[in-house]
Amino acid sequence: MQKPTIKYVAKEANVSIATVSRILNNGVGYSEKTKKLVLETIQQMGYSPNAIARGLINKQSNTIGVLMPEISGLVSADILQGIEKAAHSQGQSVIVCNTAPFGNQTMDYLKLLQEKQVDGLLFTSQFLTTEHSTYIKQMDVPAITISAYSNDKTIPAVRVDDEQAAYDAVQYLIKRGHRHIGMISGSPDDPLAGSPRINGYKKALYDHHIEYDDSKIAWRYGFYFEDGREACSTLLQKHPNLTAIFAASDELASGAIAACYESGLSIPKDLSLVGYDGTKLSKMTHPALTTVSQHFVEMGETAVNLLLKPIQDTKYRSGAIIQHQIIERASVRTIN
Repeated sequence: MQKPTIKYVAKEANVSIATVSRILNNGVGYSEKTKKLVLETIQQMGYSPNAIARGLINKQSNTIGVLMPEISGLVSADILQGIEKAAHSQGQSVIVCNTAPFGNQTMDYLKLLQEKQVDGLLFTSQFLTTEHSTYIKQMDVPAITISAYSNDKTIPAVRVDDEQAAYDAVQYLIKRGHRHIGMISGSPDDPLAGSPRINGYKKALYDHHIEYDDSKIAWRYGFYFEDGREACSTLLQKHPNLTAIFAASDELASGAIAACYESGLSIPKDLSLVGYDGTKLSKMTHPALTTVSQHFVEMGETAVNLLLKPIQDTKYRSGAIIQHQIIERASVRTIN
């Protein structure tokens, strides 16, 4: 059976090819009766308009390119959920590229997305290098970073204020009566999730007249379970009198829970714990984790909505700060 074409649709509906094209592209110059007839004919014949051909007409592919590491990761999964929800509601398709932090994989995907003629780019959860931003500008499409770090401040960002969010997490512990507070973190050299969260921890202690001790921060290069387990063990050996720990990610916090269990400590009876991210993992730990939620789903939705505006108006460029929230659960106790 021959695949139906726009020519056959026009013939069957007894209208011109131009009329069918205008209806498919939301143009003008036809009645509601004609529109209804053409759409019914399309459905009956099973005609599917070619996206590339349609893009040649309206200069848009209705496709967004998304570059993110660890698509299966908890953070990436939540962001992607928000991206796809917002994109689908506005008739946009999404091409997701699973990038790596090192090597040429990101550049290879940028070149691929240029070939696919995407209308815009979302760059998430990694470092946007000068090489990347230069190539994006050559592509001449709008781009937004999501929970990512970039030296190019002309590219809008959608993110939380990490320093303030960390500050609020530590202040939450202080208001619950804790003054011996440690921190487990990723690398202090990480400009996205490392140094800002450490700075927030330090500032909260300073503002509440608690002496800062550098040895009360234990860090590894990653933000994962094993990193948290090792960092927490190190911290507890150095400072067995700690009453609370702020972990710079939920995975670090889950590793800390394991370390406490192995040391015979009970959470929150012996040690209170606050995580960071607000991923599904924070609900699954035992006890359930008090955490700072970054609202990743909302972050993804917001980024898509902001990205689509400059596609329609090239002068529009805007990012957004997403308001974080402390989700209270069972991992913190109050010291009277």
